[in-house]
Amino acid sequence: MRARPISRDVLVEELAELIAGRPREAWVRVAVDGAPATRPEALADELVAPLRLRGRPVLRVSVGDFLRPASLRLEHGRTDPDAFYEDWLDVKALRREVLEPLDAGGSGRVLPALWDSRVDRAYRSPYEELPPGGVALVDGTLLLGHGLPFDVSVHLWLSPGALSRGTPEEERWRLPAYERYEREAHPQRRADVVVRADHPHRLAVLIGS
Repeated sequence: MRARPISRDVLVEELAELIAGRPREAWVRVAVDGAPATRPEALADELVAPLRLRGRPVLRVSVGDFLRPASLRLEHGRTDPDAFYEDWLDVKALRREVLEPLDAGGSGRVLPALWDSRVDRAYRSPYEELPPGGVALVDGTLLLGHGLPFDVSVHLWLSPGALSRGTPEEERWRLPAYERYEREAHPQRRADVVVRADHPHRLAVLIGS
């Protein structure tokens, strides 16, 4: 495996080119995947403007708005890494409300947010129409092991040491879930682009992963 050093600005431009290079008549479903320490939401946000400059309408979606209700999510307690890995994300809802409407021949009608986990109740977000050629930018963690139909996927990878250092004390119980994700889901193999993000200002694209 080789690493190609890359600046943040160049990474954003290269990803925007990759995404915008997809067929213009089709929707593009993009996953920006990484542990919270990599801030996948920040990279997804940075892609919005370059994509719009390239003529692509963009809709932002965060996996954190598609968690299951607390009664299901926390059935085995608040710090169970296996439950975090298997049960927190409402995979069916994300597929139904965001990804399947953007299949070929789909409606383009997307629900950008479903469940507010902070207060444990549904959002009242209206559906949004994403025109053909539009891009759904979905950020989150543990995204690539569910067979979800993404067209482009980016995985922000951390070495075990960097992941441990970047995880707050109150979230360290999640570390076994991230280890399991690497072991079982193989995000480095699944992703179209893998970025080593140990140092936020010294990124590298991993080649041959």
